[in-house]
Amino acid sequence: MTSATDKEKRAVVVPIEKPRELRLAVDFDADIGKFLDHLEETRGLSGNTLAAYGNDLRQLANYLKQKEESSWDVSSGTIAAFLNMLVSREYAPSSQARKLAATKAMYRYLISTGTTTQDPSRDIGSARVAKKRPKIISVGEVDQLLAAAASSSSPEGYRDSAMLELLYATGMRVSELVSLNDIDVDIKNLRVTCSRNTNRERQIPFGPRVVEALGSYIMHARDKLLDNGSASALFLNHRGRRLTRQGFWLIIKGHARDAGITSSITPHTLRHSFATHQLRNEGTIPEVQSVLGHASPSTTQIYLELAREKGGVGGSLPGSQSRPAD
Repeated sequence: MTSATDKEKRAVVVPIEKPRELRLAVDFDADIGKFLDHLEETRGLSGNTLAAYGNDLRQLANYLKQKEESSWDVSSGTIAAFLNMLVSREYAPSSQARKLAATKAMYRYLISTGTTTQDPSRDIGSARVAKKRPKIISVGEVDQLLAAAASSSSPEGYRDSAMLELLYATGMRVSELVSLNDIDVDIKNLRVTCSRNTNRERQIPFGPRVVEALGSYIMHARDKLLDNGSASALFLNHRGRRLTRQGFWLIIKGHARDAGITSSITPHTLRHSFATHQLRNEGTIPEVQSVLGHASPSTTQIYLELAREKGGVGGSLPGSQSRPAD
């Protein structure tokens, strides 16, 4: 007869399985936020560009979460599957290329900070996407547009004329234009300071025509648009607040319609037209690059190609326009 003690001696000992190495889930959104801060500090990217990066990377992060990935350490196959998903959803080739570029930039940053040691996007190439050609209008159409804005002596008319004159004379971005404060314009020394970010602040000269338009706006209209005496924004809407990019878009569309311009006009049309017209009138790539604030001359090169297609020098730039008396 077997005793209880014998049974205990013969008891099977079940080996304890060694636990797998735990991978703590990373905070994808926090890493993306740090990367965007890094881009803003080191490259001085605009708010719109940073927002686009953020949207693209959050889409990638959401995809990784759906695949139950807990970190950025994924296979190249996972990144390829993400890109295939974009294709299946019929994203434009340019959007696919942009999202892959954002992914590659993110992984370079993650490696530099030691967050990960591998780049699963490294060997993934994107189809060559043709650069979208900037849309421009002719010197004559610019003159028509500026004349339409100058035809009104209302506070909004003075404002619109000053904005369009300054935009075409300097080639600044619309986001820079609406971000201007009253202290950024130095009428006495004929220059405006674009300080959208401190890393790439630049001063751009302008001529007598802008002086006249800005002076008239400040003298006859800005105080009438103010809802109080403390606003620092240079260009104000009818509520006395800083004008937005969307508000400017409606303004330029309205004046283009009034001027009878049938060409497609976007908020950046005057910037593109400025650059092309300057290069057609003996401006140089370094000069235009500096004024536009491009980091690389290759970005400015597209305007030289447009200028050459138009057959060289294109005549005088818009002359001064007289504003009707009050």
